[in-house]
Amino acid sequence: MTALEFAELARRLSATLRDRDHESPCFRSPPRSPGFSRSLARLPDGTVQVAVRLRNRSSLAVAGDMIEGAVVASGLTGRQAAEVRDALWSSAEGLLVGHVVDPPLTSLAA
Repeated sequence: MTALEFAELARRLSATLRDRDHESPCFRSPPRSPGFSRSLARLPDGTVQVAVRLRNRSSLAVAGDMIEGAVVASGLTGRQAAEVRDALWSSAEGLLVGHVVDPPLTSLAA
């Protein structure tokens, strides 16, 4: 996922959360702690920051971390978390179409 795609996905996820009357976290990349793919931090102003590593990861993994980070940051559980998670995946879907999950390691052609 490129930085531009990450920014667009963050905008889409934030808009979906706002449409459902939930506060959106802020998104950034990469996490400050090395070795982590995702981190959450509460900022002094009370907002939650979801930081996600982009490098050497599939777009689906990045989107999954952003979505799960948003659900956790919003304090959602149970049915409400499931409904919001589904809405967030729907908003991300258009950006993720065509992204390869795992590139092939070898060619099947001889």
